[in-house]
Order: sequence, then structure tokens, then C-alpha cells
Amino acid sequence: MKTYKAYCIDLDGTVYRGKEPILETINFIHYLQQQEIEPFFVTNNASQTPDQVMTKLLGFGIEAKRSHIMTSAMAAAKFIALHYPGVAVSMIGESGLKEALLENKVNITHSSQDVFVLGIDRSITYEKLVQACLDIRKGAVFICTNSDRAFPSERGLIPGNGAFAALIQTATGVDPIFMGKPHGHMLEIIQREHDFTKKDMVMIGDNYDTDILAGIKFGIDTIHLNTGVTSTEEVLLKQLLPTLTLKSLGDWV
Repeated sequence: MKTYKAYCIDLDGTVYRGKEPILETINFIHYLQQQEIEPFFVTNNASQTPDQVMTKLLGFGIEAKRSHIMTSAMAAAKFIALHYPGVAVSMIGESGLKEALLENKVNITHSSQDVFVLGIDRSITYEKLVQACLDIRKGAVFICTNSDRAFPSERGLIPGNGAFAALIQTATGVDPIFMGKPHGHMLEIIQREHDFTKKDMVMIGDNYDTDILAGIKFGIDTIHLNTGVTSTEEVLLKQLLPTLTLKSLGDWV
């Protein structure tokens, strides 16, 4: 197998399913760390802060570096700070998105005609959706952390942020700007901040439509695992194939 400098590993469906660990992936991560290679954890989940991600991974026996965690919330915050500096931003989301915005000195407000950003919110209400639609109709740029319409849990596939984005998109007629996979913003940030070449990088994940397409579109190698959303059989029918398909990362080691 080729050796990479940047192993970009998805979380939900790749490292764990909800509270259930995927042992083959955890063993692979330990193997990399024994080789003094620190993997990157690249997740569309915008609900958690990097510190919360680190705590969750530690519960599975993985000691991750904060600098090697990249969430779609962090990508959205960096994007807003770069392209819309100083504007007021309204949001729907949890602590992962709010703290990422504050960390990047973004001014959060209840209502904004400049920028609205949507992240997963498991306490979402009709009133929150109403305010979002009103802001967007008044001209706010519609930014969305990720387009996942469902994600794996120990209970099965449950609604994701993309499902709420589709609702707002239908109600307003405005298309969101997505930050998460399959778009390459997070991979680009990792490459830029850590000075990698694309040949140094590989994207590993279970979801073809997010993880694998993100890597393919960004121009790096990809490894699909049959551990979550998309089965190997489904992947092999796709026009654009991953670099490698594995039942699990146990087959790599």
C-alpha cells in the first residue's frame, strides 16, 4: 500500500456509528500513530467543537491532536471570516458552529440581511426556520455547513443538516453555499495550513456522495470503506471510482 503524509479520515460511519466504535478503523489509527503519523479527522458534523470531538475520540481510545480536527463548522467560519469580514451573521446550529464563528471573530446576531449560516441543530424549531427564511428573503447569503441529508447512528440513518437545508431552499428559492464534503473546502484548508501536496493526501470514508466525491473532486486518492452509508456494491456501479475499496481498514493493515 502507498504511504501518505495526510490520512484524512471521516468520523460518522467510519470511526464509529453513534456510540458504537468501528474497531478496524480504531486499530488502523493506532497503527498510524505507532508509525508517528497523526491522522486528520474530517467531519461534516457541525454540532461539535474540536475539543468535543477530541473527547469523543478519547472515549474510543484515540488521542487526537486539535490541529488535526476539521469540521464543516470550522470551514464555514473560516470562509465567512475571509469573504464577509465584519458583517453580522445569523445562524442555526449548535455549539460547534457557534464557537467556530466566535473563534474566527464573526459577529453573531439574531437576524441578518448579510449572511445566514445553517448547521445541524437537534433542537430546531419552526420559529428558527421562519427567521432563517426571512433573513434569506431579505438578501442574506445562505451558507450551509454540509449537505448530508442523513447520517448513520446506532439507531440507523437519521436526518442530517442537508434535510433542513433542502427545506429552507424550497421555502426561499435560494440555493445554499455548502462548505462540507463533497466540496473540497476542508481538504483545501488542511493542505494549505499544513503545507501538503495533493499526492501526500488520501480521503478515507464510508459515504460515496460526501467522503469519496470530496477526495475525487479535490484531486487526491480515496479509500471507500463498507462500514456505513454506501455499500461496496453501490460504489462499484459509480462512474467515478475511488482509488481503493475495502470492507474495512482491517483489510489494509
